Amino acid sequence: MNKRLFVIIVIVAVAFAVIGFIIARVTTPTSSGNASAPGSQAERKILYYKDPMQPWITSDKPGKAADGMDLVPVYEGEASTEPGVVKINPAIVQDIGVTTEPVKRIRLTKTIHAVGRVDYNETRTSILTVKVSGYVEKLYADYVGKPVRSGEPLMEIYSPDLVAVQEEYLRSLDYQKSLSSSNDPAIQKGAAQLVGSTRKRLLYWDITEEQIKGLENSGAARKTLTLYSPVNGVVVEKDVYEGMKISAGMNLAKVADLSTVWVTADVYAYELPWAKIGDEAVVNSLYNPGISLKGRVLFIYPFIQEDTRTAKVRLEFPNPGLLLKPAMYVDVNIKSSVSLDALVVPEQAVIRTGTRDVVVVSRGGGYFKPVDVKLGVLAGGYYQILSGLQDGETIVTSSQFLIDSESNLKAALAGMTHQHGGMPGGGKETPQQASPSSPEQQHEGAMPPMPGMSHPASPSSPEQQHESAMPPMPGMSHPASPPAQSGHQHKPATPPPKEHQHEAPQPEASMIDPVCGMTASPEFEHTYQGKKYNFCSNEDMEKFKANPEKYVKK
Repeated sequence: MNKRLFVIIVIVAVAFAVIGFIIARVTTPTSSGNASAPGSQAERKILYYKDPMQPWITSDKPGKAADGMDLVPVYEGEASTEPGVVKINPAIVQDIGVTTEPVKRIRLTKTIHAVGRVDYNETRTSILTVKVSGYVEKLYADYVGKPVRSGEPLMEIYSPDLVAVQEEYLRSLDYQKSLSSSNDPAIQKGAAQLVGSTRKRLLYWDITEEQIKGLENSGAARKTLTLYSPVNGVVVEKDVYEGMKISAGMNLAKVADLSTVWVTADVYAYELPWAKIGDEAVVNSLYNPGISLKGRVLFIYPFIQEDTRTAKVRLEFPNPGLLLKPAMYVDVNIKSSVSLDALVVPEQAVIRTGTRDVVVVSRGGGYFKPVDVKLGVLAGGYYQILSGLQDGETIVTSSQFLIDSESNLKAALAGMTHQHGGMPGGGKETPQQASPSSPEQQHEGAMPPMPGMSHPASPSSPEQQHESAMPPMPGMSHPASPPAQSGHQHKPATPPPKEHQHEAPQPEASMIDPVCGMTASPEFEHTYQGKKYNFCSNEDMEKFKANPEKYVKK
């Protein structure tokens, strides 16, 4: 029994030994790799230290920032060297609502939406007129809007000239018959020519062949001439009444066929490349909801309307039941036959400055870069991209409010990195303004007087009191709490010396940008050899870091 127990113990011990050996072999390389990581990190060159909450505040030495945060190192190679590229903290990206979308290739089509006006079909409209003077004896089309059919009588007119020509025609026929037995061909030919010329005069005055035939059969001239409708349609204009005198060439009535109508649509100039003659169109009327009529594009006018800056497009539609009435406004949808296989981006992703078209590209890892693009047509909420982007690139589709205009495009994008600690000029206090710890810092943080404000002062020394003294403003009070110094008492509200009453506050030397020589901003600060320097922009600060001795000597 003891022997068996001994064997079991030996087997278990061997098993544990094997397992321990395997674990040691697996973990040893990982441990060595981890151990070497700090060494590799230490070998990397530290460029400078920055405040993680306010990254524009930097220092060449480690320590704590004014807000209490530990300064973090920025290693060589971490900062992007490509011009225009901006890095944004992922948390800030989420806070400001930046969304992205890949550039894609789709088949681009467009439906042109426009407002149209119904009009008469000019090819089916007729004007009724006469070529002789006379009087209206009988008016059949006696009101506007009366439907008429082709060949239906519209009115009867009496014309003395027309009666005279009829009688002349009848006499020429009688003369021709009387000379039918003559053996002289010349005489018969002259009689035939006389009949023919008189007949032509009747035809030229719109006397029909049937009416001339009836005149020949009756042998008597008619007093009135009947005018007939040339088309099926509606009387849309009537300019005469019964008994009215008319003259040759006068318009008597207008008849329009409304079985088909024209619709004139106003199309914007940028949509004209999509419109082609023969394209299918659909019209919807607000007066007949739910009813759509299909038609086609007949003609595109070759000019732009000066008042509306649009082009006229003429469409033709059938008009069953006279649903479309002239002068009615309708909604027109033209389905373009043009189709493009195009690289596209959403319309809201494009920033149009007036001279440039810009799209912000996401490089991944919080890096963004604005790029110039060349745009094509706009259709279905997408712009065609002719150049500047590649298929599959990721672009920003929202939060373009961070980019103000072309002049400050790069500055606005750089300001996105300041979103967490406060945008430049946004009223956030810098460490110097928040807690000045020396007279020099108090002087640098002093604010110029503002009209309509009171400025209590509590200087701790005469020098500070003198430096922070502000000239009196009209209508302002300046309460003072002067401290005691060397037993000397100062009377309250003592006016400042005259030589300082109207002097503008002069910037300190540390507030002058050593690179450009302009007044610096407290938001861009760098400490070098224990002295703080301020700059106008991040570019000047980077130039100083690259070669500080050059600008310190300057």
